Amino acid sequence: MNSPMSYMGGARRNPWIGRAVFVVVLGAVVYLPTFLDDPTRTRQWAEYLCYAALAVGIDVAWGYGGMLVLGQGLFFGLGAYAMGMHLSLEQVEPGQMPSFMALYGDQTELPLIWKPFENLWVSVVLALVIPMLIAGAFGWLVFSRRVRGPYFAVLSQAMALIFTLIMVGQLKTFAGTNGLTDFQQVFGRNKYDPTTNEFLYFVAAGVLVVVFLVGRHLVRSRYGRLLVAVRDREDRVRFLGYNPAVVKTFAFVVAAAMAGAAGAVAAPIIGIVAPNQFGTLPSILMVCWVAVGGRGTLYGAIIGAILVNWGGTAVSEQWPDTWQYLQGLLFIVVVAFVPGGLVGLFKLGAQRLPSRRGADPVATVIPPPLDPLAEAAT
Repeated sequence: MNSPMSYMGGARRNPWIGRAVFVVVLGAVVYLPTFLDDPTRTRQWAEYLCYAALAVGIDVAWGYGGMLVLGQGLFFGLGAYAMGMHLSLEQVEPGQMPSFMALYGDQTELPLIWKPFENLWVSVVLALVIPMLIAGAFGWLVFSRRVRGPYFAVLSQAMALIFTLIMVGQLKTFAGTNGLTDFQQVFGRNKYDPTTNEFLYFVAAGVLVVVFLVGRHLVRSRYGRLLVAVRDREDRVRFLGYNPAVVKTFAFVVAAAMAGAAGAVAAPIIGIVAPNQFGTLPSILMVCWVAVGGRGTLYGAIIGAILVNWGGTAVSEQWPDTWQYLQGLLFIVVVAFVPGGLVGLFKLGAQRLPSRRGADPVATVIPPPLDPLAEAAT
């Protein structure tokens, strides 16, 4: 049986084609708010771009590293809470507490854990560093004990569940299930100013571009080839003297940082930071976005995240009770019949068209196998 990654093979194309496509897509992203001409739609697309940045990190860990990360909601939530705490403090005078603390508790001064988030740039750094530290500690502990496959997936999902339960129980400190809300001011801007949504859209677009370029550089580097080798032949990599735990932990940390960055930008866009946004079910759906687009191709992860979330909005507006069924059917079809996702389906169709007269159709559809270990050693 062919693995999903077997649908991603093919001959190398002219790199200028990819660069031209990137420039065209980037231009479309810049022009989109003008085309939409609707602050609400612009905000929705800004949210989709945040999810796309999150999906790139999942694809680095899962598509290239073979780690089925079912707990990325944890890191997305940590980034969102870091920025949400700053936004909550932005609504009050310096040194004062958010309104929910006086409502739910008897505190008289701002808790110590909240003080670093008074500064915007400290909050941005913490939105990245905190997920990276947790991912590094968890990843090293798990991978050094050679835990992988479904066992790792279950453990990562358990982390997201624990995070949700902790936040739900912290009513006085993090507003419990109600979450952090009522962001009237966003980075010094009025939330209801029509230009604020456009500003946040371009922030989200900038983060997505940076995340994509970082991920692209990473997977195309010598480390990226080693990561693929660990995914496909971990025991052989260990036999050759590499430590797979280090390789996988680094990819897991990078994915966590990308999720934290996406969460930090999503917090002011969504307008609420609550535990139910980052639990086990949302974490599973995040992986499904990548599966739909095509794992092992960063642009496939972006396409999947945007299409699934845009489809959810479009269908729900017309038939509110239908989208959940269509979403479930979509994921079943992808897993059962299109394991390479939309990008894999497109590539498979392209490979069935011989590029020159007399080309061997079998060799075109099934490219010769590559040895990632040999590439990593060069």
